[in-house]
Amino acid sequence: MAVAIRLTRQGSKDRPYYKIIVTDKRSRRDGRFIEQIGTYDPMKEGDNYEINLEKAEAWLAKGAQPSDTVSSIIKKSRAKAEA
Repeated sequence: MAVAIRLTRQGSKDRPYYKIIVTDKRSRRDGRFIEQIGTYDPMKEGDNYEINLEKAEAWLAKGAQPSDTVSSIIKKSRAKAEA
């Protein structure tokens, strides 16, 4: 089973809000998922993401493939944790 870490859209029209989820690569964007590991709010200024870095690292170690946006969020979160 190919596993992906990606965003699922929540919120209303013109007010997007995303959850960072771990899911089977073949499932729909807003379909079933294995686990929710964070959130992302593009409408918010400054720190607009929240992610459980331990869970993300565990899934990456198991071979999960992050999307481009989630990869960027993980990279920012790692840098923030080191500082």
